[in-house]
Amino acid sequence: MNNLRFATSLHILSLLALQDGELLSSEYIAGSININPAVVRKEISNLRDHGLIESKEGKGGGSTLAKPAGKIWLSDIYNAVRQAPILGRSNEPNPECIIGRQINKHLQVLYADAEDALVARLRKTQLSEFIKQFV
Repeated sequence: MNNLRFATSLHILSLLALQDGELLSSEYIAGSININPAVVRKEISNLRDHGLIESKEGKGGGSTLAKPAGKIWLSDIYNAVRQAPILGRSNEPNPECIIGRQINKHLQVLYADAEDALVARLRKTQLSEFIKQFV
C-alpha cells in the first residue's frame, strides 16, 4: 500500500490496546504519531465505522477499542483502510502493441494475487500479539 493509512491506523489501535479501556484523545494520539489531530480524527472515524473503535465526544471524551485486541486481526485493519491495489494501478498502454493490449488483464491477476497474499499474512496476527513488541 502506498500511503500511511495502515501505519497510522495500526498505531492508533496499538495505543488504544495498550491503554486497555482508557479513553484517549485525538490530541494525545496525534502527539504519539507526530501528525495533525485532524488526521487522527479522520482515521478514528473510519475505524469506528468498521467496528474497531468506540468514541465518546466532548470534555473527558476520547476513543477506546470496540472489542478486545485479541479479536482484532491486522487484516481487519488493512481492510478498513484499503483504497487502491497494493502495487498501484495500471496505465493506458497502446492497444496496437502485443504487450499493451494484454498487460492490464495480467497485471490485475498479479495485483490480486499479491493483495491476497498480504491479507492472508495479516490474518495470522492479532493486534494483541502485535503490541507485545512494545511492552
